[in-house]
Amino acid sequence: MEAAVSSDGESAGELVLRAAALVPWTSYALAALALAAALLYRFLELHFLGDLLRGLRGGRVALTFHPESQVYHRVASKCRSLYGRYLATPWLASPHLQTLFLSISGRPPSFTYRRQLYNVRDGGTIALDWLLASDLEAEDVDSCDESISRDDSTPLLVVIPGLTSDSSAAYVKHLVFSMASKGWNVVVSNHRGLGGISITSDCFYNAGWTEDMREVVNFLHQKYPEAPLFTVGTSIGANIVVKYLGEEGESTPVAGAASICSPWDLLVTNRFISRKLVQRLYDRALAIGLKGYAKLHQPVLARLANWEAITSSSSIREFDRHATCVVAKYETVDTFYRKCSSANYIGNVSVPLLCISALDDPLCTREAIPWDECRANKNIVLATTPNGGHLAFFEGLTAGRLWWVRPVSEFLCALHDSSYMHRQKAQEHGLHSSLESSIDKTPYVNFMEDGMVAAVTNDGPDNDGSLHNQIVGEIELNDGMVAIQQNEHTGEIQNESDSGVGEKNNSEGNVTSVQGHEGNHKQQEEPDANNIRDAIVPVRRSINQITRSQGKSVWLLAYIAVVTSWPLLGALGYFLFRKRFSNSMLAKKPKKL
Repeated sequence: MEAAVSSDGESAGELVLRAAALVPWTSYALAALALAAALLYRFLELHFLGDLLRGLRGGRVALTFHPESQVYHRVASKCRSLYGRYLATPWLASPHLQTLFLSISGRPPSFTYRRQLYNVRDGGTIALDWLLASDLEAEDVDSCDESISRDDSTPLLVVIPGLTSDSSAAYVKHLVFSMASKGWNVVVSNHRGLGGISITSDCFYNAGWTEDMREVVNFLHQKYPEAPLFTVGTSIGANIVVKYLGEEGESTPVAGAASICSPWDLLVTNRFISRKLVQRLYDRALAIGLKGYAKLHQPVLARLANWEAITSSSSIREFDRHATCVVAKYETVDTFYRKCSSANYIGNVSVPLLCISALDDPLCTREAIPWDECRANKNIVLATTPNGGHLAFFEGLTAGRLWWVRPVSEFLCALHDSSYMHRQKAQEHGLHSSLESSIDKTPYVNFMEDGMVAAVTNDGPDNDGSLHNQIVGEIELNDGMVAIQQNEHTGEIQNESDSGVGEKNNSEGNVTSVQGHEGNHKQQEEPDANNIRDAIVPVRRSINQITRSQGKSVWLLAYIAVVTSWPLLGALGYFLFRKRFSNSMLAKKPKKL
Protein backbone atom coordinates (compact mmCIF):
# COMPACT_ATOMS: atom_id res chain seq x y z
CA MET A 1 0.00 0.00 0.00
CA GLU A 2 1.41 3.37 -0.95
CA ALA A 3 1.81 6.09 1.72
CA ALA A 4 -0.57 9.06 1.61
CA VAL A 5 0.98 11.95 -0.31
CA SER A 6 -0.10 15.60 -0.13
CA SER A 7 -0.61 17.84 -3.13
CA ASP A 8 2.96 19.15 -2.67
CA GLY A 9 4.35 15.63 -2.78
CA GLU A 10 5.01 15.33 1.02
CA SER A 11 4.17 12.21 3.02
CA ALA A 12 2.09 12.16 6.20
CA GLY A 13 5.18 11.69 8.37
CA GLU A 14 6.84 14.74 6.90
CA LEU A 15 3.74 16.79 7.57
CA VAL A 16 3.69 15.68 11.23
CA LEU A 17 7.34 16.64 11.68
CA ARG A 18 6.75 20.03 10.11
CA ALA A 19 3.79 20.65 12.42
CA ALA A 20 5.83 19.58 15.44
CA ALA A 21 8.58 21.99 14.50
CA LEU A 22 6.11 24.85 14.63
CA VAL A 23 5.44 24.18 18.38
CA PRO A 24 7.64 26.38 20.65
CA TRP A 25 10.40 24.52 22.59
CA THR A 26 9.08 25.92 25.85
CA SER A 27 5.95 23.83 25.41
CA TYR A 28 8.05 20.69 25.12
CA ALA A 29 10.00 21.68 28.24
CA LEU A 30 6.81 22.16 30.19
CA ALA A 31 5.48 18.81 29.00
CA ALA A 32 8.73 17.09 30.03
CA LEU A 33 8.59 18.71 33.45
CA ALA A 34 4.99 17.63 33.89
CA LEU A 35 5.85 14.05 32.94
CA ALA A 36 8.85 14.03 35.30
CA ALA A 37 6.72 15.46 38.10
CA ALA A 38 4.09 12.77 37.57
CA LEU A 39 6.72 10.03 37.64
CA LEU A 40 8.36 11.53 40.73
CA TYR A 41 4.98 11.89 42.44
CA ARG A 42 4.35 8.21 41.86
CA PHE A 43 7.89 7.11 42.72
CA LEU A 44 7.93 9.00 46.04
CA GLU A 45 4.32 7.95 46.75
CA LEU A 46 3.33 11.54 47.45
CA HIS A 47 -0.17 12.09 48.78
CA PHE A 48 -0.37 15.88 48.96
CA LEU A 49 -3.06 16.07 46.28
CA GLY A 50 -5.09 13.43 48.10
CA ASP A 51 -4.80 15.45 51.31
CA LEU A 52 -6.03 18.52 49.43
CA LEU A 53 -9.02 16.62 48.05
CA ARG A 54 -9.89 15.56 51.61
CA GLY A 55 -9.75 19.16 52.74
CA LEU A 56 -6.45 18.69 54.61
CA ARG A 57 -8.25 16.64 57.26
CA GLY A 58 -5.95 13.65 57.02
CA GLY A 59 -6.82 9.99 57.04
CA ARG A 60 -8.83 8.21 59.71
CA VAL A 61 -7.19 5.93 62.23
CA ALA A 62 -8.51 2.39 61.73
CA LEU A 63 -8.78 0.21 64.84
CA THR A 64 -8.73 -3.59 64.89
CA PHE A 65 -9.72 -5.34 68.13
CA HIS A 66 -11.73 -8.16 69.63
CA PRO A 67 -15.41 -7.21 70.08
CA GLU A 68 -15.29 -8.22 73.75
CA SER A 69 -11.94 -6.61 74.47
CA GLN A 70 -11.99 -4.70 77.75
CA VAL A 71 -8.67 -3.14 76.80
CA TYR A 72 -10.43 -1.45 73.91
CA HIS A 73 -13.68 -0.54 75.68
CA ARG A 74 -12.10 0.62 78.97
CA VAL A 75 -8.66 1.91 77.94
CA ALA A 76 -8.30 2.63 74.23
CA SER A 77 -11.71 4.30 74.12
CA LYS A 78 -10.26 7.08 76.30
CA CYS A 79 -7.51 7.89 73.78
CA ARG A 80 -8.69 10.81 71.66
CA SER A 81 -5.90 10.41 69.13
CA LEU A 82 -7.09 6.92 68.21
CA TYR A 83 -10.49 8.29 67.24
CA GLY A 84 -9.20 11.23 65.22
CA ARG A 85 -7.30 11.67 61.99
CA TYR A 86 -3.67 11.91 61.08
CA LEU A 87 -2.53 14.64 58.67
CA ALA A 88 1.10 14.52 57.61
CA THR A 89 3.22 17.66 57.38
CA PRO A 90 2.39 19.09 53.91
CA TRP A 91 6.00 19.36 52.75
CA LEU A 92 6.63 15.81 53.97
CA ALA A 93 3.56 14.25 52.31
CA SER A 94 5.42 11.08 51.37
CA PRO A 95 6.48 8.01 53.37
CA HIS A 96 9.97 8.27 51.89
CA LEU A 97 10.34 11.96 52.67
CA GLN A 98 9.14 11.38 56.23
CA THR A 99 11.48 8.46 56.80
CA LEU A 100 14.42 10.34 55.28
CA PHE A 101 13.76 13.48 57.33
CA LEU A 102 13.53 11.41 60.52
CA SER A 103 16.93 9.83 59.87
CA ILE A 104 18.56 13.17 58.98
CA SER A 105 17.05 15.50 61.55
CA GLY A 106 13.79 14.60 63.25
CA ARG A 107 13.98 17.75 65.40
CA PRO A 108 14.26 15.92 68.74
CA PRO A 109 13.86 17.72 72.08
CA SER A 110 17.02 18.64 73.95
CA PHE A 111 17.72 16.95 77.27
CA THR A 112 20.42 14.91 78.99
CA TYR A 113 20.42 11.22 79.89
CA ARG A 114 21.88 9.54 82.94
CA ARG A 115 23.83 6.42 82.04
CA GLN A 116 23.89 3.12 83.88
CA LEU A 117 25.81 0.07 82.66
CA TYR A 118 24.28 -3.34 83.21
CA ASN A 119 26.22 -6.57 82.89
CA VAL A 120 24.15 -9.58 81.79
CA ARG A 121 24.80 -13.20 82.68
CA ASP A 122 26.84 -14.09 79.59
CA GLY A 123 29.23 -11.19 80.17
CA GLY A 124 27.62 -8.75 77.74
CA THR A 125 27.16 -5.08 78.59
CA ILE A 126 23.99 -3.02 78.09
CA ALA A 127 23.76 0.74 78.42
CA LEU A 128 20.65 1.94 80.28
CA ASP A 129 20.00 5.63 79.62
CA TRP A 130 17.63 7.28 82.09
CA LEU A 131 15.47 10.37 82.04
CA LEU A 132 13.60 10.88 85.30
CA ALA A 133 10.56 13.05 85.74
CA SER A 134 12.50 15.05 88.32
CA ASP A 135 15.13 15.91 85.70
CA LEU A 136 12.62 17.95 83.72
CA GLU A 137 11.15 19.59 86.81
CA ALA A 138 14.52 20.78 88.10
CA GLU A 139 15.80 24.05 86.71
CA ASP A 140 19.42 22.92 86.88
CA VAL A 141 19.77 19.26 85.98
CA ASP A 142 23.44 19.16 86.97
CA SER A 143 22.61 20.10 90.54
CA CYS A 144 19.68 17.69 90.89
CA ASP A 145 20.62 14.72 93.07
CA GLU A 146 17.21 13.10 93.39
CA SER A 147 17.16 9.39 92.63
CA ILE A 148 14.61 6.58 92.51
CA SER A 149 13.88 4.90 95.81
CA ARG A 150 12.97 1.24 96.10
CA ASP A 151 9.41 1.97 97.22
CA ASP A 152 8.78 4.61 94.53
CA SER A 153 5.48 3.93 92.76
CA THR A 154 6.09 6.25 89.81
CA PRO A 155 5.40 4.32 86.59
CA LEU A 156 8.53 3.21 84.78
CA LEU A 157 8.77 2.95 80.98
CA VAL A 158 11.38 0.81 79.21
CA VAL A 159 12.07 1.76 75.58
CA ILE A 160 13.60 -0.72 73.09
CA PRO A 161 15.02 1.10 70.01
CA GLY A 162 15.08 -0.13 66.43
CA LEU A 163 17.78 -1.60 64.22
CA THR A 164 21.18 0.07 64.75
CA SER A 165 19.45 2.80 66.78
CA ASP A 166 20.14 3.87 70.34
CA SER A 167 18.91 6.42 72.86
CA SER A 168 20.19 9.31 70.73
CA ALA A 169 17.76 8.57 67.87
CA ALA A 170 15.30 11.39 67.24
CA TYR A 171 12.15 9.27 67.54
CA VAL A 172 13.39 7.76 70.82
CA LYS A 173 14.03 11.19 72.31
CA HIS A 174 10.55 12.38 71.26
CA LEU A 175 8.96 9.48 73.16
CA VAL A 176 11.24 9.71 76.19
CA PHE A 177 10.69 13.45 76.60
CA SER A 178 6.92 13.13 76.21
CA MET A 179 6.58 10.44 78.88
CA ALA A 180 8.97 12.15 81.29
CA SER A 181 6.94 15.35 80.88
CA LYS A 182 3.91 13.42 82.13
CA GLY A 183 5.69 12.45 85.34
CA TRP A 184 7.02 9.03 84.29
CA ASN A 185 10.52 7.69 84.74
CA VAL A 186 11.91 6.47 81.43
CA VAL A 187 14.88 4.24 80.65
CA VAL A 188 16.18 3.33 77.19
CA SER A 189 17.64 -0.18 77.02
CA ASN A 190 20.22 0.12 74.24
CA HIS A 191 21.12 -2.93 72.21
CA ARG A 192 24.46 -4.60 72.74
CA GLY A 193 27.30 -2.77 71.04
CA LEU A 194 25.30 0.45 70.59
CA GLY A 195 25.23 3.68 72.53
CA GLY A 196 29.02 3.87 72.66
CA ILE A 197 29.40 0.52 74.42
CA SER A 198 31.73 -2.17 73.15
CA ILE A 199 30.87 -5.86 72.82
CA THR A 200 32.14 -7.71 75.89
CA SER A 201 30.96 -11.23 75.04
CA ASP A 202 30.47 -13.44 72.01
CA CYS A 203 26.77 -12.64 71.86
CA PHE A 204 25.23 -10.02 69.54
CA TYR A 205 21.66 -8.77 69.43
CA ASN A 206 19.28 -9.59 66.59
CA ALA A 207 15.61 -9.21 65.67
CA GLY A 208 14.55 -12.13 67.87
CA TRP A 209 16.97 -11.78 70.79
CA THR A 210 14.74 -11.34 73.84
CA GLU A 211 17.15 -12.42 76.59
CA ASP A 212 18.54 -8.92 77.12
CA MET A 213 15.07 -7.45 77.50
CA ARG A 214 14.09 -10.27 79.84
CA GLU A 215 17.05 -9.63 82.13
CA VAL A 216 16.60 -5.86 82.12
CA VAL A 217 12.86 -6.10 82.86
CA ASN A 218 13.41 -8.57 85.70
CA PHE A 219 16.21 -6.46 87.15
CA LEU A 220 14.11 -3.29 87.11
CA HIS A 221 11.11 -5.10 88.57
CA GLN A 222 13.21 -6.51 91.41
CA LYS A 223 14.92 -3.20 92.11
CA TYR A 224 11.72 -1.10 91.95
CA PRO A 225 8.93 -3.57 92.83
CA GLU A 226 6.37 -0.85 93.57
CA ALA A 227 6.74 0.90 90.20
CA PRO A 228 4.35 -0.30 87.46
CA LEU A 229 6.51 -1.40 84.55
CA PHE A 230 5.62 -0.57 80.94
CA THR A 231 7.54 -1.04 77.71
CA VAL A 232 7.51 0.40 74.17
CA GLY A 233 9.32 -1.12 71.20
CA THR A 234 10.02 0.55 67.88
CA SER A 235 10.71 -1.23 64.57
CA ILE A 236 12.97 -4.21 65.37
CA GLY A 237 12.54 -3.29 69.03
CA ALA A 238 8.79 -3.73 68.57
CA ASN A 239 9.36 -7.24 67.21
CA ILE A 240 11.49 -8.01 70.26
CA VAL A 241 8.86 -6.64 72.67
CA VAL A 242 5.95 -8.60 71.16
CA LYS A 243 8.02 -11.78 70.94
CA TYR A 244 9.07 -11.38 74.57
CA LEU A 245 5.48 -10.84 75.71
CA GLY A 246 4.37 -13.93 73.82
CA GLU A 247 7.15 -16.03 75.30
CA GLU A 248 6.45 -14.92 78.86
CA GLY A 249 2.65 -14.97 78.73
CA GLU A 250 1.16 -14.38 82.17
CA SER A 251 4.51 -14.52 83.95
CA THR A 252 5.89 -11.17 82.74
CA PRO A 253 6.02 -8.26 85.22
CA VAL A 254 5.18 -5.83 82.40
CA ALA A 255 1.86 -4.07 83.05
CA GLY A 256 1.32 -2.69 79.54
CA ALA A 257 3.13 -2.25 76.24
CA ALA A 258 3.10 -0.59 72.84
CA SER A 259 4.52 -1.73 69.50
CA ILE A 260 5.37 0.89 66.86
CA CYS A 261 5.98 -0.03 63.20
CA SER A 262 6.82 -3.67 63.89
CA PRO A 263 7.98 -5.82 60.96
CA TRP A 264 5.79 -8.66 62.36
CA ASP A 265 6.82 -11.28 59.79
CA LEU A 266 10.54 -11.01 59.06
CA LEU A 267 10.40 -13.28 56.02
CA VAL A 268 7.61 -11.30 54.34
CA THR A 269 9.30 -8.02 55.23
CA ASN A 270 12.64 -9.15 53.80
CA ARG A 271 11.04 -10.15 50.53
CA PHE A 272 9.21 -6.83 50.40
CA ILE A 273 12.33 -4.66 50.70
CA SER A 274 13.96 -6.51 47.81
CA ARG A 275 10.97 -6.18 45.49
CA LYS A 276 11.02 -2.63 44.07
CA LEU A 277 13.76 -0.16 43.30
CA VAL A 278 12.98 2.22 46.14
CA GLN A 279 12.77 -0.64 48.63
CA ARG A 280 16.09 -2.01 47.42
CA LEU A 281 17.60 1.39 48.19
CA TYR A 282 16.40 1.02 51.78
CA ASP A 283 17.80 -2.49 51.86
CA ARG A 284 21.20 -1.24 50.73
CA ALA A 285 21.15 1.64 53.24
CA LEU A 286 20.29 -0.68 56.16
CA ALA A 287 23.03 -3.09 55.10
CA ILE A 288 25.52 -0.22 55.20
CA GLY A 289 24.35 0.60 58.72
CA LEU A 290 24.74 -3.01 59.82
CA LYS A 291 28.25 -3.19 58.35
CA GLY A 292 29.09 0.01 60.22
CA TYR A 293 27.87 -1.66 63.41
CA ALA A 294 30.00 -4.71 62.62
CA LYS A 295 33.02 -2.50 61.95
CA LEU A 296 32.81 -1.13 65.50
CA HIS A 297 33.18 -4.65 66.86
CA GLN A 298 35.42 -6.19 64.22
CA PRO A 299 37.82 -7.92 66.68
CA VAL A 300 34.99 -10.02 68.12
CA LEU A 301 32.95 -10.56 64.97
CA ALA A 302 35.94 -11.43 62.80
CA ARG A 303 36.78 -14.22 65.24
CA LEU A 304 33.25 -15.68 65.11
CA ALA A 305 32.37 -15.32 61.41
CA ASN A 306 33.80 -14.71 57.95
CA TRP A 307 34.77 -11.05 58.06
CA GLU A 308 35.33 -10.71 54.32
CA ALA A 309 31.87 -12.08 53.59
CA ILE A 310 30.34 -9.66 56.12
CA THR A 311 32.03 -6.61 54.60
CA SER A 312 30.92 -7.64 51.10
CA SER A 313 27.24 -7.90 52.11
CA SER A 314 25.05 -5.63 50.01
CA SER A 315 21.69 -6.45 51.61
CA ILE A 316 20.22 -7.30 55.00
CA ARG A 317 19.72 -10.89 53.93
CA GLU A 318 23.38 -11.31 53.02
CA PHE A 319 24.47 -9.76 56.32
CA ASP A 320 22.16 -12.08 58.23
CA ARG A 321 23.54 -15.06 56.30
CA HIS A 322 27.19 -14.27 57.01
CA ALA A 323 26.88 -12.73 60.48
CA THR A 324 23.58 -13.22 62.32
CA CYS A 325 23.00 -16.87 61.45
CA VAL A 326 26.62 -17.78 62.18
CA VAL A 327 26.81 -16.04 65.56
CA ALA A 328 23.28 -16.99 66.67
CA LYS A 329 23.60 -20.51 65.19
CA TYR A 330 20.60 -20.58 62.86
CA GLU A 331 20.65 -23.12 60.04
CA THR A 332 19.44 -20.77 57.29
CA VAL A 333 18.33 -17.19 56.94
CA ASP A 334 14.71 -18.23 56.38
CA THR A 335 14.86 -20.33 59.55
CA PHE A 336 16.07 -17.29 61.46
CA TYR A 337 13.29 -15.11 60.02
CA ARG A 338 10.57 -17.67 60.72
CA LYS A 339 11.61 -18.43 64.29
CA CYS A 340 12.11 -14.78 65.26
CA SER A 341 8.94 -13.28 63.74
CA SER A 342 6.75 -11.81 66.46
CA ALA A 343 3.58 -12.70 64.52
CA ASN A 344 4.03 -16.28 65.77
CA TYR A 345 3.71 -15.17 69.41
CA ILE A 346 0.70 -12.84 69.29
CA GLY A 347 -1.77 -15.43 70.49
CA ASN A 348 0.05 -15.80 73.81
CA VAL A 349 0.32 -12.09 74.62
CA SER A 350 -1.40 -11.53 77.97
CA VAL A 351 -0.48 -7.86 78.43
CA PRO A 352 -2.57 -4.90 77.19
CA LEU A 353 -0.80 -4.03 73.95
CA LEU A 354 -1.28 -1.11 71.56
CA CYS A 355 0.14 -1.67 68.06
CA ILE A 356 0.56 1.22 65.61
CA SER A 357 1.52 0.82 61.95
CA ALA A 358 1.39 2.98 58.83
CA LEU A 359 -0.02 1.35 55.73
CA ASP A 360 2.53 3.17 53.56
CA ASP A 361 5.52 2.10 55.67
CA PRO A 362 8.39 1.72 53.15
CA LEU A 363 10.18 -0.87 55.29
CA CYS A 364 7.57 -2.86 57.22
CA THR A 365 4.92 -3.73 54.68
CA ARG A 366 1.23 -3.93 55.44
CA GLU A 367 1.28 -7.44 54.01
CA ALA A 368 2.98 -8.66 57.19
CA ILE A 369 0.44 -7.18 59.63
CA PRO A 370 -1.35 -10.06 61.42
CA TRP A 371 -4.87 -8.63 61.29
CA ASP A 372 -6.75 -11.80 62.28
CA GLU A 373 -4.36 -12.67 65.10
CA CYS A 374 -4.69 -9.20 66.60
CA ARG A 375 -8.47 -9.36 66.29
CA ALA A 376 -8.54 -12.73 68.07
CA ASN A 377 -6.56 -11.54 71.11
CA LYS A 378 -8.59 -9.53 73.64
CA ASN A 379 -5.47 -7.82 74.96
CA ILE A 380 -4.42 -6.23 71.66
CA VAL A 381 -5.62 -3.07 69.93
CA LEU A 382 -4.19 -2.49 66.45
CA ALA A 383 -4.23 1.07 65.07
CA THR A 384 -3.33 1.72 61.42
CA THR A 385 -3.09 4.98 59.50
CA PRO A 386 -3.01 5.48 55.72
CA ASN A 387 0.22 7.50 55.96
CA GLY A 388 3.12 7.99 58.32
CA GLY A 389 6.22 6.31 56.89
CA HIS A 390 8.50 4.31 59.13
CA LEU A 391 8.48 5.62 62.73
CA ALA A 392 7.94 9.18 61.44
CA PHE A 393 4.30 10.35 61.47
CA PHE A 394 5.36 14.01 61.39
CA GLU A 395 2.57 16.51 61.93
CA GLY A 396 2.26 20.28 61.97
CA LEU A 397 3.72 22.81 59.55
CA THR A 398 7.11 22.70 61.26
CA ALA A 399 7.25 18.91 61.64
CA GLY A 400 8.06 19.35 65.31
CA ARG A 401 5.96 16.44 66.60
CA LEU A 402 5.56 12.76 65.93
CA TRP A 403 1.89 11.76 65.91
CA TRP A 404 2.39 8.21 67.25
CA VAL A 405 3.92 9.52 70.48
CA ARG A 406 0.58 11.05 71.49
CA PRO A 407 -1.63 7.92 71.26
CA VAL A 408 1.08 5.87 72.98
CA SER A 409 1.25 8.28 75.92
CA GLU A 410 -2.56 8.47 76.08
CA PHE A 411 -2.89 4.69 76.04
CA LEU A 412 -0.25 4.05 78.70
CA CYS A 413 -1.56 6.78 80.98
CA ALA A 414 -5.15 5.55 80.62
CA LEU A 415 -4.00 1.99 81.29
CA HIS A 416 -2.08 3.11 84.38
CA ASP A 417 -5.17 4.86 85.74
CA SER A 418 -7.39 1.84 85.09
CA SER A 419 -7.76 -1.56 86.72
CA TYR A 420 -6.74 -3.42 83.57
CA MET A 421 -3.01 -3.32 84.04
CA HIS A 422 -1.48 -6.76 83.79
CA ARG A 423 -0.58 -8.36 87.10
CA GLN A 424 2.20 -10.89 87.17
CA LYS A 425 1.12 -14.35 88.24
CA ALA A 426 3.24 -16.27 90.72
CA GLN A 427 5.40 -18.95 89.17
CA GLU A 428 6.43 -22.26 90.65
CA HIS A 429 9.68 -22.35 88.72
CA GLY A 430 10.66 -18.75 89.41
CA LEU A 431 11.64 -15.98 87.06
CA HIS A 432 14.90 -15.57 85.23
CA SER A 433 16.83 -13.93 88.02
CA SER A 434 19.15 -11.10 87.13
CA LEU A 435 20.61 -11.06 90.63
CA GLU A 436 23.24 -13.50 89.40
CA SER A 437 24.30 -10.92 86.78
CA SER A 438 24.05 -7.71 88.71
CA ILE A 439 25.88 -4.54 87.97
CA ASP A 440 28.00 -4.91 91.10
CA LYS A 441 29.79 -7.97 89.76
CA THR A 442 31.62 -5.94 87.11
CA PRO A 443 31.36 -2.37 88.30
CA TYR A 444 34.25 -0.95 86.30
CA VAL A 445 34.42 0.32 82.73
CA ASN A 446 37.44 1.37 80.70
CA PHE A 447 37.79 3.80 77.83
CA MET A 448 39.46 2.13 74.88
CA GLU A 449 41.53 3.85 72.25
CA ASP A 450 38.65 3.91 69.79
CA GLY A 451 36.42 5.72 72.25
CA MET A 452 34.29 2.69 73.09
CA VAL A 453 33.37 1.80 76.67
CA ALA A 454 34.39 -1.70 77.77
CA ALA A 455 33.42 -3.49 80.97
CA VAL A 456 36.19 -4.86 83.22
CA THR A 457 35.94 -7.64 85.78
CA ASN A 458 36.05 -7.29 89.54
CA ASP A 459 39.79 -7.93 89.74
CA GLY A 460 40.51 -4.56 91.28
CA PRO A 461 41.64 -3.08 94.56
CA ASP A 462 38.21 -3.45 96.14
CA ASN A 463 38.07 -7.26 96.04
CA ASP A 464 38.94 -7.56 99.74
CA GLY A 465 35.31 -8.10 100.74
CA SER A 466 34.41 -4.47 101.38
CA LEU A 467 31.81 -2.63 99.38
CA HIS A 468 32.90 -1.45 95.98
CA ASN A 469 33.29 2.26 95.41
CA GLN A 470 30.66 2.72 92.77
CA ILE A 471 30.86 5.48 90.25
CA VAL A 472 28.01 6.42 88.01
CA GLY A 473 28.86 6.82 84.34
CA GLU A 474 26.68 9.50 82.86
CA ILE A 475 26.23 10.42 79.26
CA GLU A 476 25.33 13.65 77.52
CA LEU A 477 24.10 13.27 73.98
CA ASN A 478 23.57 16.93 73.10
CA ASP A 479 25.07 17.81 69.70
CA GLY A 480 26.23 14.23 69.35
CA MET A 481 28.94 14.57 72.04
CA VAL A 482 29.38 11.96 74.75
CA ALA A 483 30.63 13.07 78.15
CA ILE A 484 31.46 10.84 81.08
CA GLN A 485 31.90 12.10 84.61
CA GLN A 486 33.75 10.36 87.44
CA ASN A 487 31.70 10.74 90.58
CA GLU A 488 32.48 8.72 93.70
CA HIS A 489 29.07 7.96 95.14
CA THR A 490 27.47 4.68 96.10
CA GLY A 491 23.88 3.59 95.47
CA GLU A 492 21.32 5.20 93.21
CA ILE A 493 21.64 6.89 89.82
CA GLN A 494 23.41 10.23 90.14
CA ASN A 495 23.08 13.48 88.26
CA GLU A 496 24.95 14.33 85.13
CA SER A 497 28.00 16.52 84.79
CA ASP A 498 28.84 19.07 82.16
CA SER A 499 30.54 17.95 78.97
CA GLY A 500 33.80 19.70 79.82
CA VAL A 501 34.45 17.58 82.90
CA GLY A 502 33.48 14.45 80.97
CA GLU A 503 35.92 15.21 78.17
CA LYS A 504 38.70 15.77 80.70
CA ASN A 505 38.09 12.44 82.38
CA ASN A 506 37.87 10.71 79.03
CA SER A 507 41.22 12.10 77.90
CA GLU A 508 42.90 11.12 81.14
CA GLY A 509 41.64 7.54 80.79
CA ASN A 510 39.82 7.47 84.10
CA VAL A 511 38.16 4.24 85.15
CA THR A 512 34.45 4.67 85.83
CA SER A 513 31.96 2.30 87.34
CA VAL A 514 28.23 1.98 87.46
CA GLN A 515 25.77 1.35 90.22
CA GLY A 516 24.40 -2.01 91.22
CA HIS A 517 21.18 -3.00 92.91
CA GLU A 518 20.97 -3.10 96.68
CA GLY A 519 21.77 -6.09 98.77
CA ASN A 520 23.85 -7.93 96.17
CA HIS A 521 26.97 -8.05 98.36
CA LYS A 522 25.01 -9.60 101.20
CA GLN A 523 23.86 -12.33 98.89
CA GLN A 524 27.41 -13.02 97.81
CA GLU A 525 28.46 -13.49 101.47
CA GLU A 526 25.79 -16.09 102.24
CA PRO A 527 27.07 -19.63 102.91
CA ASP A 528 26.86 -22.27 100.23
CA ALA A 529 24.25 -24.14 102.22
CA ASN A 530 21.72 -21.39 101.59
CA ASN A 531 22.43 -21.57 97.86
CA ILE A 532 21.86 -25.34 97.88
CA ARG A 533 18.66 -24.90 99.84
CA ASP A 534 17.43 -22.26 97.39
CA ALA A 535 18.18 -24.61 94.52
CA ILE A 536 16.32 -27.55 96.14
CA VAL A 537 13.16 -25.63 97.02
CA PRO A 538 11.94 -25.11 93.42
CA VAL A 539 12.57 -28.82 92.65
CA ARG A 540 10.63 -29.90 95.73
CA ARG A 541 7.77 -27.59 94.78
CA SER A 542 7.65 -29.03 91.30
CA ILE A 543 7.57 -32.62 92.64
CA ASN A 544 4.77 -31.74 95.06
CA GLN A 545 2.82 -30.08 92.29
CA ILE A 546 3.17 -33.14 90.05
CA THR A 547 2.10 -35.40 92.91
CA ARG A 548 -1.01 -33.34 93.64
CA SER A 549 -2.03 -33.09 90.00
CA GLN A 550 -1.33 -36.76 89.17
CA GLY A 551 -2.68 -38.39 92.36
CA LYS A 552 -6.25 -38.83 91.16
CA SER A 553 -5.08 -39.94 87.75
CA VAL A 554 -2.98 -42.75 89.26
CA TRP A 555 -5.93 -44.16 91.23
CA LEU A 556 -8.17 -43.88 88.19
CA LEU A 557 -5.68 -45.80 86.06
CA ALA A 558 -5.42 -48.50 88.73
CA TYR A 559 -9.21 -48.91 88.82
CA ILE A 560 -9.41 -49.15 85.04
CA ALA A 561 -6.62 -51.73 85.01
CA VAL A 562 -8.41 -53.94 87.54
CA VAL A 563 -11.79 -53.70 85.82
CA THR A 564 -10.46 -54.43 82.35
CA SER A 565 -8.00 -57.19 83.28
CA TRP A 566 -9.99 -59.45 85.61
CA PRO A 567 -11.80 -61.36 82.81
CA LEU A 568 -8.45 -62.13 81.18
CA LEU A 569 -6.96 -63.23 84.49
CA GLY A 570 -10.01 -65.41 85.19
CA ALA A 571 -9.81 -67.10 81.82
CA LEU A 572 -6.07 -67.65 82.19
CA GLY A 573 -6.55 -69.18 85.65
CA TYR A 574 -9.29 -71.48 84.39
CA PHE A 575 -7.04 -72.98 81.70
CA LEU A 576 -4.07 -73.29 84.03
CA PHE A 577 -5.93 -74.92 86.93
CA ARG A 578 -8.62 -76.79 84.95
CA LYS A 579 -7.22 -80.30 85.51
CA ARG A 580 -6.57 -79.78 89.19
CA PHE A 581 -10.06 -78.37 89.62
CA SER A 582 -11.59 -81.37 87.82
CA ASN A 583 -9.65 -83.91 89.92
CA SER A 584 -10.73 -82.25 93.13
CA MET A 585 -14.35 -82.31 92.04
CA LEU A 586 -14.17 -86.02 91.18
CA ALA A 587 -12.63 -86.81 94.52
CA LYS A 588 -15.50 -85.16 96.32
CA LYS A 589 -18.17 -87.25 94.50
CA PRO A 590 -19.53 -90.27 96.55
CA LYS A 591 -18.58 -93.68 95.20
CA LYS A 592 -21.40 -96.02 94.17
CA LEU A 593 -21.67 -99.33 95.95
